[in-house]
Amino acid sequence: MKPSTDPVLIVDDEPAVRKMLGVMLTQAGIANQSAANAQEAFDVLPSGSFSAVISDLRMPGISGLELLAEVHRKYPEVAFLVATGVDDVRVGVQAMREGADDYLVKPFQLDMVLASLERAFQKKALQRELENYRRHLEEMIAKRTQQLQTAMAQLEHSYSATLEALGSAIDLRDGPTAGHSRRVFWYSIKIAQAIGGLEKELRNLGMGAWLHDIGKLAIPDGILLKPGALTEQEREVMQHHVQIGYDLVKGIPFLADAAEIILAHHERCDGSGYPRGLKAEEIALGAKIFAVADSFDAMTSDRPYRSAMPFQLARDEIQRAAGKLFDWTVVRAFLAISMSKWAAIREEAASVQISTVVNSGGLSFASADDRNAARVISIQLQHFANAHGREGA
Repeated sequence: MKPSTDPVLIVDDEPAVRKMLGVMLTQAGIANQSAANAQEAFDVLPSGSFSAVISDLRMPGISGLELLAEVHRKYPEVAFLVATGVDDVRVGVQAMREGADDYLVKPFQLDMVLASLERAFQKKALQRELENYRRHLEEMIAKRTQQLQTAMAQLEHSYSATLEALGSAIDLRDGPTAGHSRRVFWYSIKIAQAIGGLEKELRNLGMGAWLHDIGKLAIPDGILLKPGALTEQEREVMQHHVQIGYDLVKGIPFLADAAEIILAHHERCDGSGYPRGLKAEEIALGAKIFAVADSFDAMTSDRPYRSAMPFQLARDEIQRAAGKLFDWTVVRAFLAISMSKWAAIREEAASVQISTVVNSGGLSFASADDRNAARVISIQLQHFANAHGREGA
């Protein structure tokens, strides 16, 4: 065995044993120091750098096992060998279970002592290598995690900008309702907050409100922009925009719940809505919230065929329709917001950014699969446009 530059500490209450083991180690070229008991060892250990401790198990006062526990806790890099006068393997095994690196049986034999020290040093060297590897791995993981978080933040910013542009495109396509998507998005958030307890639903609600009219991008201009009343056939085509919008986003996992809002945003509690004629509890809460927000904005915004209705009149209309067209819980939350506050909310909506709302509170866009699915929206839009006569409009 290669001599250690750090000494071995011998701990034994029998002077003859300490002296004999010390001589043996010195002859082998191993520096050593001795202590008569565990307390002396506690006093010596802080003052020197030891490669190993060889301690008797049975000592008056503090036992060898108690010394082992303390050394293992304070000096984990120091090898610890226990020595016992009982020629019993079970004693040594029990000590190793307590944390000893090896054990020796008295009377000592030099070759056995050296072999035991060698095994203990090898074990400690392996532990150091594993600890260094673990620390390196943790550092590498931390670095990679930071890089991933930075990359995800950049992707989310880009993705938010894409959705922002998509919502704006919806509004621009339908000129008479410019700003509608942004307003109903903000109105829906405010109503949900007034209801309370829906913090986890805000993301889906916001996305559904923001993209609720995405299906209109595939509706022919002659129908979408028609200034007068629609024919029955034209109305059927227009109403189909909810199904088109649903089909566009349903394949994106993180928009699954938002897709349901897109599909159900024209459903009404009495079953008079479309496309499925759902009633009351059959309608998702997010769609119920959006229905009030959508109707309120529609009534308080100018249209080619009528002027905007005053907020108070629109409020009264929504209250009268509670329990029929609209859900009472949602209407109560809507009515709890004063008309002066609604005026301020409408002003806020003009400048609100979707990313600051959807990404707040840890709400973020998710996986690469989501982003890949989103990239095909433009292709799907073209498909739906062709399928519904947009080219010939």
